[in-house]
Amino acid sequence: MTLFAPARQARLRALLAPALVAQFLRFGVVGGLGFVIDTGTVYALRARLGLYGAGMVSYLVAASANWALNRAWTFRGLGSGPAHRQWARFLAANLVGFVLNRGAYAAMVTFVPLAARQPVFATAAGAVAGMFVNFALSRRLVFI
Repeated sequence: MTLFAPARQARLRALLAPALVAQFLRFGVVGGLGFVIDTGTVYALRARLGLYGAGMVSYLVAASANWALNRAWTFRGLGSGPAHRQWARFLAANLVGFVLNRGAYAAMVTFVPLAARQPVFATAAGAVAGMFVNFALSRRLVFI
């Protein structure tokens, strides 16, 4: 019976792969919306808070929106417990993605003059830097 286990596991992975790809695509769509929210917030706040302050606030706003959209669509029906605890787990689990995201953002606005003038480029670099880590952590630690 154990001789067939690897083949059975391979078939199971093949069946689950389309579902995983679909889930990742939904996560990407939500991330795209989060990118728009993130960028809009940076542009709205940069005059008052500066690029770094606006970047920090915008990350929290966009991450909260992403959590809500992922909860409602990408990972619908998954996860348990009160929403505020899941939101806190989402933010905590995505700290690695946050470091990658805002690290890329800060590097871009500091060292790339175009990104300092047009922070959309820095926001995009940050979003891509954190996306894969955030998806993996969301699947394994938040929406379980």
